[in-house]
Amino acid sequence: MQRASATTRSLAAHLRRGGLIAYPTEYCYGLGCDPRNYRAVKRLLKLKQRPQHKGLILIAAQYAQLARFLLPITAAQQEKLREDGAQTVTYLMPVYANVPRWLRGMHDTLAVRITAHPVAAALCNVLGMALVSTSANRSGAQPLRTYAECLRQFGAEVRVLPGRVGRRKKPSTIRAWGDGKIVRQ
Repeated sequence: MQRASATTRSLAAHLRRGGLIAYPTEYCYGLGCDPRNYRAVKRLLKLKQRPQHKGLILIAAQYAQLARFLLPITAAQQEKLREDGAQTVTYLMPVYANVPRWLRGMHDTLAVRITAHPVAAALCNVLGMALVSTSANRSGAQPLRTYAECLRQFGAEVRVLPGRVGRRKKPSTIRAWGDGKIVRQ
């Protein structure tokens, strides 16, 4: 038990310092960081070669980890978010005015998902926070699906966490929260 605590403390410190991580998700390895850390998000965007205006996805294990970013929703809506997250649906949701552009890009919404992937969810729970979650790859390249691929691609720039990706054959579906319109299938 002490070892897990030491590992958790080390990972949390890495994220606080602006560190990047790669971790398994439902479809591929995710590339992530602390969404509250401007320097980390900028490093992630640069590494990925992704323009800021596109915005990013945040994952969480529970709604409370997203609440600081999102306008309030009802308990029933929170349950829908959890249930649909288990089906790998990401929602574009209304946010507080102070949610930075470096997270939401040119949008007035933020892409969020409550993940059911065991490793990704455990990571959010252990750290007690939502994480940035974008596919682990350079923009335009195929997403990485294994620990070894991430180590080869990112080397010491990213702390790669072991685990298996889920069985999904494509990225999460992205829907608008208000009307459910599919933005990405």
